[in-house]
Amino acid sequence: MNKSKVLEFTRNKIIEKIRNFENLIAETRTSNNDTKSSMGDKYETGREMLQQEINNLQRQLNEALNQQALIQKITSEPSPKVQNGALVKTNKGLFYIAASIGEIVVDNQKIMTVSIESPLVKAMNGLRKGQFFSINNIKQTIEEIW
Repeated sequence: MNKSKVLEFTRNKIIEKIRNFENLIAETRTSNNDTKSSMGDKYETGREMLQQEINNLQRQLNEALNQQALIQKITSEPSPKVQNGALVKTNKGLFYIAASIGEIVVDNQKIMTVSIESPLVKAMNGLRKGQFFSINNIKQTIEEIW
């Protein structure tokens, strides 16, 4: 498994996510400016709803920026144990411990990207190849770590 490809793919997905949030915020701000009117409370309510949407998008953008900062610290060096930056193969699937962006496909392999804070990673953190862990009463074996 090419861990550097997985890292690069994940970095690119986060960059794409950041651009999307920035575009959505800009579009929503434009909509907010377009609703300015002297027609009264109806328009004020609409503007407030748009402002809340901008705040929500800004929060999501900040999360994506935090993910980007975390992933910049990760290298493609092999990991001897389950830790941040490790690519882990269990008998249930492939997991990349970095930023939680969902499932990605690299070289026709489905890989679930998960945060170091996820319950799955907390259950297997620090373990090595051949060791077992259990989550939701499902026992898994660590088959490989890159």
